[in-house]
Amino acid sequence: MISVSPYFIVGKRDHPAHDLKELIAWLSATGENATQGTSGAGSPGHIGGIFLQSLLGTRWVFVPYRGANPVMQALLAGEFDWTFTTPDQGLPQIQAGRIKPYAITARSRMVLAPTVPTTDEAGLPGFYLSYWHGLWAPKGTPRDIIEKLNAAVVATLAKPATRQRLADLGQEIFPPDQQSAESLAKLQKAEIEKWWPIIKAAGIKPEA
Repeated sequence: MISVSPYFIVGKRDHPAHDLKELIAWLSATGENATQGTSGAGSPGHIGGIFLQSLLGTRWVFVPYRGANPVMQALLAGEFDWTFTTPDQGLPQIQAGRIKPYAITARSRMVLAPTVPTTDEAGLPGFYLSYWHGLWAPKGTPRDIIEKLNAAVVATLAKPATRQRLADLGQEIFPPDQQSAESLAKLQKAEIEKWWPIIKAAGIKPEA
């Protein structure tokens, strides 16, 4: 396990909703006339949107783009209403006032964006969405090789320069006691159990 990061829920600068509660009310009232940008079918933002639709009992239109950069450029141009964005994409635009931040999909606020409330604080309790990074090896890799790889990653994550670089990108390094193959396996299993039923129920298939 390497690092984890939440998403920001953001809207175009002239969106009529001023906070998350207003955005939720607007989505419920607007329905399929509302649009959410995503970085493609099956992307975390798309799946997060499906999950949110199920919680709110409403539907809106997903507008897919080829990656996170095109999504942000389209949001800045006002091509859709709102999206989930990663800190590395969203923070510069939030800080410059070019987009509206509604919440961060985590249990605690981000140091780099202290004024952006959590989903718990903003009116969507328990709604958490994050993306995380891990290092895998081919099945059957000898245990001693796994341990050497793991030790190298742990040592690198302890370096101040590495920690600062990841922090600048809005990434939080997992605690040392979770930086193991066993912890990664548990996290992956828990994420599959949480998100696969949502993906399957929605019939989401990645684009070719």
